[in-house]
Amino acid sequence: MAQAPKEQVVQLYQGSKRIHPKLAKGRFANLRILAIVATQLFFYGMPWINWSGRQAVWFDIPGRHFYIFGMVLSPGDLIYLAGLLMISAFGLFWWTTIAGRLWCGYACPQTVYTEIMLWIDHLVEGDRNKRLKLDKSPWNFTKIRIKATKYLLIFAVAAWTGITFVGWFVPIRTVVADIFTLNWAALSTATLFTAAFYGFMTWFFGHIMREQVCKHMCPYARFQSAMFDQDTLVISYDPARGEPRGARKKNASKEETQLGDCINCTMCVQVCPVGIDIRDGLQYECIGCAACIDACDEIMDKMNYPRGLIRYTTEAALNKQYPEAEIKKRLLRPKVVGYGAILAAVCCLLVVGLFTRDIVSIDIIKDRGVMARENRQGMLENLYNLRISNSSETEQVVTAEVSGFNTIQLNGLDPQGISVPPGATITVPVQVATYPEYAGRGSHPIEFTFYYQDKGDDSTRRTLVEKASFIGE
Repeated sequence: MAQAPKEQVVQLYQGSKRIHPKLAKGRFANLRILAIVATQLFFYGMPWINWSGRQAVWFDIPGRHFYIFGMVLSPGDLIYLAGLLMISAFGLFWWTTIAGRLWCGYACPQTVYTEIMLWIDHLVEGDRNKRLKLDKSPWNFTKIRIKATKYLLIFAVAAWTGITFVGWFVPIRTVVADIFTLNWAALSTATLFTAAFYGFMTWFFGHIMREQVCKHMCPYARFQSAMFDQDTLVISYDPARGEPRGARKKNASKEETQLGDCINCTMCVQVCPVGIDIRDGLQYECIGCAACIDACDEIMDKMNYPRGLIRYTTEAALNKQYPEAEIKKRLLRPKVVGYGAILAAVCCLLVVGLFTRDIVSIDIIKDRGVMARENRQGMLENLYNLRISNSSETEQVVTAEVSGFNTIQLNGLDPQGISVPPGATITVPVQVATYPEYAGRGSHPIEFTFYYQDKGDDSTRRTLVEKASFIGE
C-alpha cells in the first residue's frame, strides 16, 4: 500500500534579511560622493541664502507667493510649475533611455539618504564584517553604547533634514531660532508637524526601509523597461570573459586553471546596496550605482587582469552585435532624439515664458450683485473689482483707461495710479459708466488698458490689455 505523501508547508512570504553592504572605493564611488555632497549642499544651504532682504528661495504657501531669487511667482503662474514637472519627467525619460538608472544611483533622495545612513553605520560600527558580528553578538554595554551613538547621529541628521525641509516654506532663520530657544508658541502646529513628519520619514526610509523602497515601493523600477532598449547603457557582467568562474591562486595563469576572469570572490554582491548579484544579469532592482564596478575593478587590479569584467555597456555590444567603440554613435537613435526634442522644446518655452511674462497681472471681476444701475449723472453704470497682483521685487504704480463706447468713464481709480507693494495682491472696486443710448439691453464688449511701471521710473512703463463685458439695460 502506497504511503500518503507527507504534508508540506510552503512559505509564501519570507522576511528580508538586513543588508550590510561593504563600502566601495573607486572612481564611481567618488562620483557618487560628489553627487551626494552637491545635492545636499543645495538642499541644506539654499534656504540660508538671502536676496533683497528676504530668503532667496522661499515657497510662501500661506502668502500664495513663490520667491526664487529675483522672481516672484503667484498662483496664476502655476503653468510654470506644470512646465517644470514636464521637464523633470521628460528629462528622466531621456536620460534613462541613454544611461539607465543613473538618477537612482547618484541623486535620488532615497539613495542619497540611504547612503548617508550607511556612512554613519560604517563610521560608528565599522565595516561590513564588524557590523555583521555586532548584530549577532549579545546585548551588553559595548553594543548598547555603539548602537546609541549611531542612533544619536541618525536622529541628528533626520531632525536637521526635517527642519531644513520646513525652511523652504517658512523663513528658516526664524524657525531655527524659535526651535533652539524653545519658543514653541511662535511655531505653528503645521510647522512642527511637517518638520517632525519629514524627519521621521527620512529616518524610516533611509535607515529602516533602505533597499526595500527601491525593490518594492518605487514605481520607477517597474516601468523603466519601457524606456530601455538594447542600446541603453547599463551595468553588465561579461559572462564570455568571466565564465567559468572559480577561485584560484593570484599567480596562477588562465591556461592552468581553465577558468574565466571571475574569481567568485562575491565582492560585487557584498558592496551592492540592494543585495543583488549582477552576474545573474540585468535586474529591475539594480539602481545603477556602479559599486560593483569599483569592487570588481579593484579585484582585477590585484589579479593583474584587465578592468571591465563588470562595466557600463549596452546589451547589443555585450552580445557582440557591434564593437563597444560604436556605443557613442548609437546615442542619436529615434527614442533619444524624440525625448530630447520634447525636453528642449519645453525648456525653451518655460524660459521664454518666465522672462516675457507680465510682472503685474489683473483679474477683472464683475460685481454680480448689481448688474447695472443709474448713477447721479444719469449714466448707466457697471461695477467691477480689479484684483491686481504684483509679482516683482519693486513697488508698481498702476493706471488704467477703458474703451468700448463713444462716451465711457472709469471711476474709482486714482488718476495718479494705484501703488501695489512688491509681491502683494490688492483688490480695487471701480465703476464703468456710459449713456444708456450707447448700451442697449444685453452684454457689450469693453476693453481695459492698464499701464504699470516701477514707482518713480517712467522708463519701465508697460501695457496690459484685458477684455470685459458691460451689461446694458
